[in-house]
Amino acid sequence: MTEDYLVKAVAENDMFRAYAVNATQLVAEAQRIHGTWSAASAALGRTLIGTLLLSTSGLQGDAGLTVKIQGNGPVGFIVADGTANGTVKGYVHNPHVNLPLNSKGKIDVAGAVGHQGTLAVTKMNPGDKTPYTGEVDLVSGELGDDFTYYLAQSEQIPSAVGLSVFVEKDDQIGVAGGFMVQVLPGAKDEQIADLEKSIKDLPLVSEMLRDGDTPEDILKRIFAGKELKILDKMPVKYQCNCSKERFAKALASVKKADLQEMITKDHGAQAVCQFCGKKYEFTEDELKAMLTAQK
Repeated sequence: MTEDYLVKAVAENDMFRAYAVNATQLVAEAQRIHGTWSAASAALGRTLIGTLLLSTSGLQGDAGLTVKIQGNGPVGFIVADGTANGTVKGYVHNPHVNLPLNSKGKIDVAGAVGHQGTLAVTKMNPGDKTPYTGEVDLVSGELGDDFTYYLAQSEQIPSAVGLSVFVEKDDQIGVAGGFMVQVLPGAKDEQIADLEKSIKDLPLVSEMLRDGDTPEDILKRIFAGKELKILDKMPVKYQCNCSKERFAKALASVKKADLQEMITKDHGAQAVCQFCGKKYEFTEDELKAMLTAQK
C-alpha cells in the first residue's frame, strides 16, 4: 500500500498556504479498531483528516487540538484529537451506520452526521490552564464545508477544505485523503477567483487517489500552471497515547463513594480506551490505594 503522508506548500509567491494528505492507512486503522460501517467510516474518516489538516497547519511543539462534531444524524457525536507531529485518533458514538447512497451516488455523510449541530475545536498548549475553544454551527454535515466555515468564522482565515473517504463494498477503506488551501493577506481578487474555479473543477480527492495521484499531484492540479513550492513532507498515522497511568489519574479523581462501590461490589475495575479499545485492569488493592490517597 502507498504510505500515508502530508505535504505542506506555498503557492503564487506566498499568497496561498496549501496542504494535501493521503490518509488511507490511517483511516483504515480507525475502521479496524472501531468496526465502523460505511457511512460511519466516511464520517469518522473525514473528521480525522480534517483534524489532521488543522493540527499540522496550526499547531507547534507539543500542542494538541480536539475536534468534536455534534450533529443530529444517526452517528451521533464524533471526537478526534490531533497533534502538530501528524498523529490523530478518534471515535464515533455509533459506529454501525450504513445509509442508502445520496442523490450523487455517493456515501451520504451529511445524512449520517446530520444537517443541524455544531463543530467545536479546542486547542491545548502545554502550560495553558484554560484551553481555547471555537465553535460554529454545521452548515452542511458533509464536513469539508463545515471545516471551511469554521476556519472562516472562528479563525478568520478564508480557506477551502476537501475531505474524501472511499469505502469498499466489504466496509474496508479503499482510499482516504484531503486538502486545505488558505488565502493569505495580499492575495488578489483574480487569484482567489482562479483558485475557486480550480477547486470547483477538481475531481473528488478519493477519485484522484484511486487514479494514483500523490498529495503533491493534488496540489499541482489545484495550482495548475501556477508557481508552487513544496516546503515539507511528513508521515501521518493513527496513534493513541493512552496508558494505565492516565486512566489511574482519571480513576483517582472520581467520587469516594464511586471508588468504594468498585471495591465493594466489583473488587476491581476495568477501563477501556474509547480511541483504541485497549483495556486496563485495576485491582482491588490499587483502588484502595486511590481511596486512601483521597482521604
